[in-house]
Amino acid sequence: MSRQAPRAFIFDMDGTIVDNMAFHTKSWVAFFERRGHAIDADDFFRATAGRQGHEIMRTYLGAGLTTEDTVLLDAEKEELYRELYAPHLETVAGFDQFIETAQEQDVRLAVATAAPPANIVFTLDGLDLRRHFDAVVGAADVARGKPNPDVFLLAAERCGVAPEHCIVFEDAPLGVEAARRAGMRAVVLTTTLPAEAFAEFDNVIRIARDFTELDIDALFETTNNIQQAQ
Repeated sequence: MSRQAPRAFIFDMDGTIVDNMAFHTKSWVAFFERRGHAIDADDFFRATAGRQGHEIMRTYLGAGLTTEDTVLLDAEKEELYRELYAPHLETVAGFDQFIETAQEQDVRLAVATAAPPANIVFTLDGLDLRRHFDAVVGAADVARGKPNPDVFLLAAERCGVAPEHCIVFEDAPLGVEAARRAGMRAVVLTTTLPAEAFAEFDNVIRIARDFTELDIDALFETTNNIQQAQ
């Protein structure tokens, strides 16, 4: 009997492990209002979810911002976010049981996020989750945010799993596109956007409200069937 190739689940963090994107958007809106910019929350999320802070800063405040400028501004915005979200910090329904079952089935686990180090500490250590993951990749590890595939490819590499054997969990179109470019299938959680927002993606194998609706064997079976048909 042939040995099964290593498999991995790669989780976006914000909006996927924790249902927090509304708080991120509120903090961005407040941040830009301080600087005289009126931001439409829905349009902003759709355009920026998954992008790194320095990319967003330069889009809205000017390409001429120095690295030092963006570091200081990003720290200010993320402090706003953590103040808003701290009282609500918890995992999406079913997540803890889902990753426990995945580990029992020898599925490797990774986080691939556009979040800066302080937010990764805030979420993963605040919820005592870091110990469950074989790899954690964030904004400090890659130069480009989503929809570039860098963060997912690095997570797969650190897990020792080929991209075609990874399933990404995402809540944003830019993240699903990054997974597509990485050659990975995606599961979408509708914590932030409705299912219709992902209709154009051919790499989405499942759309669910939360992790209680997901079956690990079924996800990998779907992926295997697609690969065999190609």
